[in-house]
Amino acid sequence: MKKIAVAFATALLTHLSYSCVAQGEERYPQRAVTITVPYSPGGTTDYVARMLAKQMSEISKHSFVVENKPGASGTIATASVMRAKPDGYSLLMNDTTYAMLPAVFKKLSWDPVKDIAPIANVASTPVILIVPANSPFNTLADLVKAAKDKPESLTFGSGGKGSSTHLAGEVFQHQAGIKLLHVPYKGAGEALLALVGGTVDVEISATPTAIPQINSGKVKALAISSPQRLPQLPAVPTFAQAGLPDYQVQNWFGLVARAGTPPEVINKLNRLVKESVADQSIQSSFEKLGAQAVGNSPQEFSQQIASEIDSWGRTAERAGLEKQ
Repeated sequence: MKKIAVAFATALLTHLSYSCVAQGEERYPQRAVTITVPYSPGGTTDYVARMLAKQMSEISKHSFVVENKPGASGTIATASVMRAKPDGYSLLMNDTTYAMLPAVFKKLSWDPVKDIAPIANVASTPVILIVPANSPFNTLADLVKAAKDKPESLTFGSGGKGSSTHLAGEVFQHQAGIKLLHVPYKGAGEALLALVGGTVDVEISATPTAIPQINSGKVKALAISSPQRLPQLPAVPTFAQAGLPDYQVQNWFGLVARAGTPPEVINKLNRLVKESVADQSIQSSFEKLGAQAVGNSPQEFSQQIASEIDSWGRTAERAGLEKQ
């Protein structure tokens, strides 16, 4: 009789536990959810966040709104989300730059692994090297030769010190055996405007940021990090075809919450992301701009972030990047 009572109690507790989780997922969200972007409008992180917010709003019937908080290579926005209540109503759209921050800053106000609750990697993209439309360089070989002839005479713009565009540029310089003068901005969008205006000579950008400017004739593309040429840009060679076969940098863009956010809320958000990126309209929009929808699990995204923090740390060390 005692065994039966114990079994019944265990079954009841299990049922109640599942019921609470289900009810938690059902109740969330009950008000607007903010997705904070750590850069100015106009970059790929902002683009992905707005596409995702729109789709998640339609699916959930609740508002997902995007807020831009640029500055300090994304640390201002990230610290803000890390201070918010861990209830799922304050989220962060981060990108490859997030994995680079420990290699750039001596101290962060949060632990980059322990203090976040990864939700999903939303999209990944190759990067593309671009120059102003009136640039004298028409091939990657032209650019590399000029940079070798006069070290630090050419400038390259980035979305900030330690950003993905910065370290992508550092990897390029290391592999090409050249030295460019770095000019940081408050996000990839600002850096792109500087390139279009001729303020800087070179930029390495994610494809969704660059392709509209390439198609409008405002910038020229010299090489792309995808394994094959993109159908959208058939005239642009891969880095391998242009003479740098080891340059294989890829960018990712993902959604995280603060650690301590209830697991049922993380699971609900993960399902919303997966359903959103499975939508044909989002996939088509991403593909037109050279991006690929991902939508992996929280566990997979967590492992990816930890792995990239390690690998980008080694890259920064090789590049001789001093922590600030």
